Amino acid sequence: MGWLLLLGVLIWLAGGWLDVSRGRRGAVLAALWALITGALALLPPGHVLAQAWGPLSAWLILGGVVLLVLGYMRGLALLKTRVREEPAPDGPQPLFSDAELARYARHIVLRELGGPGQKKLKEASVLVIGAGGLGAPALLYLAAAGVGRIGIVDDDEVSLSNLQRQVVHGDADVGDAKVFSATRRLKALNPHVEIRPYKRRFDDAIAAELLADYDLILDGSDNFDTRYLSNRTAVAAGKPLVSGALSQWEGQLSVFHPASGAPCYACIFPEAPAEGLAPSCAEAGVVAPLPGVVGAMMAGEAVKLITGAGAALRGEMMIYDALWGETRKIALKRRPGCPVCGATDEVTP
Repeated sequence: MGWLLLLGVLIWLAGGWLDVSRGRRGAVLAALWALITGALALLPPGHVLAQAWGPLSAWLILGGVVLLVLGYMRGLALLKTRVREEPAPDGPQPLFSDAELARYARHIVLRELGGPGQKKLKEASVLVIGAGGLGAPALLYLAAAGVGRIGIVDDDEVSLSNLQRQVVHGDADVGDAKVFSATRRLKALNPHVEIRPYKRRFDDAIAAELLADYDLILDGSDNFDTRYLSNRTAVAAGKPLVSGALSQWEGQLSVFHPASGAPCYACIFPEAPAEGLAPSCAEAGVVAPLPGVVGAMMAGEAVKLITGAGAALRGEMMIYDALWGETRKIALKRRPGCPVCGATDEVTP
């Protein structure tokens, strides 16, 4: 059997050298395969040719594998054709370049995303608050996924203590603004996305105006003042808020979106905890991979919100315990009389 496979390879290579089309070379090999399998099916067991050519089952398996590969390649080509918008002679350019189609191929073959989902991602915009522990992995995966415009708000600089978990920054970035360090990394990762850095604190002076340019907000901040502000701003704009938090070995995330019937952040946490009850990562510590896990989950929620795939964590909170390898969900309800989202007793999440 081995020498016949070598013969097939030589036929393919020789045809390429003679500029024979792939279709014709494939037809020759298909005919050769059909001739061999047909002969093996007719020859009696133990025939000298059957012994030389190998078992019929091996040739049938080989044919099946080749058909599967060709079917996959053909399906991928059809999906790419559906995604690519062929321009008129003097009309608009295609939505996706060939480089983008190759980059997002694993998205395009996903039934829940496909070409339409990737188009939504390219046309979407996400504002990320904080380029630290949670923001770093979320930014990387949002950019890798092809979100068209990503805003980064942070007024901090990179320090050595950040590098244990904030994977968007490197040793050479120490002392530089986090938004500029993250921008360089994201552009190197995916040059097809637009990155807008805002080196300043997310405060009342810019919150509403800034969020107006984005479809949703992803809050990876490390203080309650910013979390409550991002919640108020998102509720006022009617846009979803993906919120995450970390402490030592445990992380949590949820999607707060009263416009879709889910509670807002203030429904669940009406008041900030007393001083000392919720220590920061600098005070309590945090295990290095934990922000990566939760931040990646936050990016996944953003992808689902943009594309409509699956079910986002509206009205639910996911809690991940890295120390014991446990994940659990708890249901969340709107709080009647919430001063932020205006929930009433009649509201049902």
